[in-house]
Amino acid sequence: MEVIIRPDAESAARLTARLIARAVRQKPDLVLGLATGRTMERVYALLVDMHRADGLDFSRCRTFNLDEYVGLSPDDPGSYHEYMRRHFFSKVNLDPARAHLPDGSAPDPDAESRRYEASIRAAGGIDLQLLGLGRSGHIGFNEPLSALQSRTRVKCLTEITIRENQTQFPDPSRMPRRAITMGVGTILECRRLLMLVTGEAKADVLARAVEGPITAMISASAIQLHPACTVIVDEAAASKLEGQNYYRWIFRTEPEWREFQDV
Repeated sequence: MEVIIRPDAESAARLTARLIARAVRQKPDLVLGLATGRTMERVYALLVDMHRADGLDFSRCRTFNLDEYVGLSPDDPGSYHEYMRRHFFSKVNLDPARAHLPDGSAPDPDAESRRYEASIRAAGGIDLQLLGLGRSGHIGFNEPLSALQSRTRVKCLTEITIRENQTQFPDPSRMPRRAITMGVGTILECRRLLMLVTGEAKADVLARAVEGPITAMISASAIQLHPACTVIVDEAAASKLEGQNYYRWIFRTEPEWREFQDV
């Protein structure tokens, strides 16, 4: 695992977007795992800018989102289907048929979870998975006590997750209490992980995720097991990390990061 510290949230988002863009250019048929949330909005805006200004081509990509709320139809304003359309899908040349999210309105969410897991396998697995970090330490909606080998399934959301996400709903009472999410094991099978974390509010949980023990109570700690994981953070989020000096040294001196020194 590598931890890259950038001066602020903007430069962290820029580095994240540039790494995704490089992966798309290197492998035009990339299978890209996507995340949602306020932290990701700037990343998607930057990718849209690259598509429009530089011709970044998503036409051969396939995408799989981490999660979707149970009980919301794809056209519900609070759904992650709608989030992705609003921030990304409608603004780039990605074929809608190649963009995949769980169907939160499926009559049998458990069967839908199994179908979604099978669709990831049928695509050959995910090449690059974008991740955020929830305040309860979750990746996807893998709330505390999620098994580290878990697969796509339905999870009950914690109170802290509900409080954090209900601001995205005009009527907070409509915030669903369950979601379909890729499992921790599903995420760990992705070929590369790219996590973006910004803001002082995430500093404590970030330190527990990347420097603490691997535990089901902090599902994000499982990324320590992945052989190709990059965590990009701003100074505020990095403030509780013990290895800050080493992480900065790696970014300054390792050859693979030279082209990104100006980001």
